[in-house]
Amino acid sequence: MKAKSSNRWIVVVIFAFFMLLHQSDKLLIGPLAPNIIAEFQITKTQMGAVLTGALIVGTILYPLWGYLYDRFARAKLLALASFIWGSTTWLSAIVRTYPGFLATRASTGIDDSSYPGLYSLIADYFGPNLRGKIYGLLQLTQPIGYLLGMILALMLAPSIGWRSVFYITGGLGILLAILIFFFVKEVPRGQAEPEFEDLEQIGQYRFSWEQAKIVFKKRTMWFIFLQGFAGVFPWNVITYWFFTYLAEERGYDENSILFTMAPIILVLAGGYFVGGAAGDWLFRRTLKGRVIVSSVGVLLGAIFLFFALNTPIDARSSFFIFMILTAIFMPFSSPNVISTVQDITAPEVRSTALSIEYFIENSGAALAPLLAGIIADASDLRTAILLICTITWLLCFFIYLGALIFIDRDILSLRADLRKRAELARLQAT
Repeated sequence: MKAKSSNRWIVVVIFAFFMLLHQSDKLLIGPLAPNIIAEFQITKTQMGAVLTGALIVGTILYPLWGYLYDRFARAKLLALASFIWGSTTWLSAIVRTYPGFLATRASTGIDDSSYPGLYSLIADYFGPNLRGKIYGLLQLTQPIGYLLGMILALMLAPSIGWRSVFYITGGLGILLAILIFFFVKEVPRGQAEPEFEDLEQIGQYRFSWEQAKIVFKKRTMWFIFLQGFAGVFPWNVITYWFFTYLAEERGYDENSILFTMAPIILVLAGGYFVGGAAGDWLFRRTLKGRVIVSSVGVLLGAIFLFFALNTPIDARSSFFIFMILTAIFMPFSSPNVISTVQDITAPEVRSTALSIEYFIENSGAALAPLLAGIIADASDLRTAILLICTITWLLCFFIYLGALIFIDRDILSLRADLRKRAELARLQAT
């Protein structure tokens, strides 16, 4: 029988808190970087290695998490991921040497590859015409989590120390694990697809190698993979180095950073929802809609960031305006890419498909903080951020143009397959 989805908004709320607090913990290390560098007496390159370590661990584990999510109960695995998050964060607060911190902080990447299962489960609660908005709603917690992390870094860390901040966020991870375990229910894979709307029983779909192979035959996925490889470079660089850039190269004190970045991050958060909603709206009019919105986002994000970083140091108002404009369009791509993966892959391999996408994203972008650190040591952070972000975003724009060629065919192919499954289920029911 199809599971009732009356509690789906409860699930959204719990997942929103999970993502908010998890992202706060994950991104907190960026604002805390100056404190950590000072305590361990390390270079920017060494700090870049710390940032890159967790990304590498998360990248390696994406395929494993994807398979597990498509094979077993996603809700329980998400509870496990939350528990791992809390435990490893505590470990990174305990160690007292740089090598120990490098190793324990890398271990926090174990749970960072848990999101494909979350997005797959949401896809079985909400149909295709709503997914972009829901993903955008959930993803707006990421920049708000960064803002929360920044507030913790600026207001709590000076008084209680950066280690105590990690103890707090780690404890919240364990609390979320308990909530997810008891209140998030598993639902049948594919239940929210319109082809199954009038069916009480849709069958149980589990990971299959045959369907996994089909993922690589979808030509749209080729371009999704390509843009993923390039598209996360800017995010990792901005996330982990922008705080330090403002402090060291633009002369912002802690209060100036907070009052400048807080509204920018709030606008960035809204950009996720606006981008997802725009993708849903255009998707109802053309199957190319989500890709079009994504391509516009990366292009305008690159243009406005270029103007922002080339604004004179004393022109703070102009810098702020250009960063606000950058923040609006930066996240347009993210909810639409996730929705596109759901639009063209079978329900039983969606976690796997998204995990492969994230694996490819991070296999290159995991080196972004380290690369930025190396460029910054050789030149400055402005040059590092400008080069990495503008080049990769412009590359993504042209890759999206290629995806537009194949997206219609791949979506219609999946819809035809789901109709066949629905007809078979009706025959079995009679």
